[in-house]
Amino acid sequence: MTKIIAVTMGDPAGIGPEIIIKSLTEGELSGAPVVVVGCARTLQRVLEKGITGQADIRTIETVSGARFAAGVINVLDEPLADPDALKPGIVQAEAGDLAYRCVKRATELAMAGEVKAIATAPLNKEALHLAGHLYPGHTELLAHLTDSKDYAMVLYTDKLKVIHITTHIALRKFLDTLNQDRVKTVIGIADRFLKRVGFQQPRIAVAGVNPHAGENGLFGDEEIKIVGPAIDAMKAQGVNVTGPCPPDTVFMQCHEGMYDMVVAMYHDQGHIPLKLLGFYDGVNITAGLPFIRTSADHGTAFDIAWTGKAKSESMTVSIQLAMQITRE
Repeated sequence: MTKIIAVTMGDPAGIGPEIIIKSLTEGELSGAPVVVVGCARTLQRVLEKGITGQADIRTIETVSGARFAAGVINVLDEPLADPDALKPGIVQAEAGDLAYRCVKRATELAMAGEVKAIATAPLNKEALHLAGHLYPGHTELLAHLTDSKDYAMVLYTDKLKVIHITTHIALRKFLDTLNQDRVKTVIGIADRFLKRVGFQQPRIAVAGVNPHAGENGLFGDEEIKIVGPAIDAMKAQGVNVTGPCPPDTVFMQCHEGMYDMVVAMYHDQGHIPLKLLGFYDGVNITAGLPFIRTSADHGTAFDIAWTGKAKSESMTVSIQLAMQITRE
C-alpha cells in the first residue's frame, strides 16, 4: 500500500509555492515520499528568486514515476496557460482555476489509491470564485469531489484540537439551521477521528452556543432544546462526551489536558482560540472524507507572497501529520 502524500499548490500567486519548497527542502521532509500537484514553472520562478533553499524540480507524468531523494521535488505538472504572466500577490482567475485543478487531480489520485493522503496549500476563495468554482473553501470542495455527506473541519495542534458544527456560513444562518442531528454527527466524527489518530478513549467536550452555555435558559435555549439532547444521545451510544460547556473556558480546559477535543458551534468560536494558541503550527484537517486531508492553517497571505517572509511551519506540520496518520 502506498505511503505517498500529495501536496497541492493552492493559489500559485500566494505563499503556497514558497512554503511548499521550504517544507520539502528544510529538515526531515527533504526526500520524503511526497509528490506536488501544481505548476512546475511557478515553483521554478520562486526558486529563481533565491528566497528558499535550493531544490531540483523534477516533473513526473505519474505518481509511480516519482523518485525520492534529498533536494528533489517531484511535481505532477498542472501548468498555467502562461506561467510567466502570473503576478504574485494579486487575485487572478487563472490562479483560482489552477488551485481547483490541483485539488481535483489530487483527489482523483487519492480515490484511486495512488496516494495515501493530501496536504493542501492555501487557496484564495475570491480567485476560486472568479474562475467559476463556487465553493466556500477546500472543505466543501473536497466533500463535493468525494460525494461525502458527513464531514467536519478539524483544527489540530499538539495541545488543542477543535472540530466545528458549521464553518463558512453567516452567524444568523447558523442559529437558524442548528439541529440535533448535525451535533450528533459531528460528535461521532470527532470520536472516530481521535481514535484514528491514536486516542484510544477520546474525551470530547461540546461548547455551548450562548454565553455561559445559556445559564439554564437565561441567555438562550439552544443548549436545552438542541445541544444537550444531542450530547445525551451520544453518551447513550458510549461516547465519552461532556457539555454543553461554557465557551469562554472550555478551550483553555482542553489546552490544559482536561479534554482531547472541543466541538465548536461555529467558525469563529473554534478558530479564534486555536489561532491564538497555535497560529504557526496549527493544521486544518477535513474529517469524514474517504482519505486524510490536512492543510496549512492560514491563508494565501498575498501581502507577503514570493518575498521570502512566509513561515512554512504549518505546511510542514500538515505534511508530517498526514504521514503520521497514514502510518497508524
